Amino acid sequence: MARIILKGNPLFLCAINFYYSMWSSLLEQVKTGETRALARAISFIENEQPGYQQLLQALPQHPASKIIGVTGPPGAGKSTLVDGLIRELVQQGYKVGVLCVDPSSPFNLGAVLGDRIRMSDWYTHPQVYIRSLATRGSMGGLHPKIIEIADLLKAAAFDYIIVETVGVGQSEIEIAGLADTTIVVVVPEAGDEVQTMKAGLMEIADIFVVNKSDRPDADTFVKNLRLMLAPAFATHKQEIPIIKTIAHQHSGLADLITAIQQHQKEDSYNEKKAWLLTEKAYQLIQKERMKEINKEQMMKAIKEQSRSNGFNLYRFIQQFTEK
Repeated sequence: MARIILKGNPLFLCAINFYYSMWSSLLEQVKTGETRALARAISFIENEQPGYQQLLQALPQHPASKIIGVTGPPGAGKSTLVDGLIRELVQQGYKVGVLCVDPSSPFNLGAVLGDRIRMSDWYTHPQVYIRSLATRGSMGGLHPKIIEIADLLKAAAFDYIIVETVGVGQSEIEIAGLADTTIVVVVPEAGDEVQTMKAGLMEIADIFVVNKSDRPDADTFVKNLRLMLAPAFATHKQEIPIIKTIAHQHSGLADLITAIQQHQKEDSYNEKKAWLLTEKAYQLIQKERMKEINKEQMMKAIKEQSRSNGFNLYRFIQQFTEK
């Protein structure tokens, strides 16, 4: 009854009309490529302002927009590689959006922007838009709203959207649920790291990049990596490309762009689209279902109840899983 009264309240209707007008106007500005409007819209979605879901539901589709995911262990040179990719794509006349997912500050949960200096040449470029996002505690190396923000950039008609993850290792397999083409970046001395990678991370790679390939034993590493990838070829119609790059010298980047564009023309890429959309839908539904669960309150309840010798975690979570 209270809900019916609320919806019939003139103040409620005025608020709905206000937010509708606000996000509708904002979306139109985003479509025209207005950078400041895009920045406001991202914050609008990040902070879940009233009306943000309606904005997302009104997003147009731009099939030409492709998402490139760049992932891999820390220190592999992902940011330098992304800087090089931007340069190559801009030179080819493409419009590029970049989402850099950084570790969160432990104090304010904002993004730690240490390695964004490597992309400083592009912040004012008319064909490039760069936004740093904090993981905000997400364990998968991505931002909690990364799917929605990437789709917003598609509405701004970027030809390519590059998403660089934190590089937390095995848990960032979720990048495969977002990117049309997933690039895993490693370095020659990462032999032990590659051997300990979960099979899932090996399988989600559409392209492997061996960066800093001017270092000793790079050729041997590439050979060993190809042998290790042999079991993963069963899930790919084509052999997974391994591209050698020296990102800070812009070496090998043209070959990488060619490999990306070739991958997006393959039949296996088209077959992957349904899986990508299903994975996106699953993650969005999962977040919506979890929205009502307050982690801080849960921690307080666990702290209190765990003092008892009879505390059982599985009985505790039953209250959240019962329909």
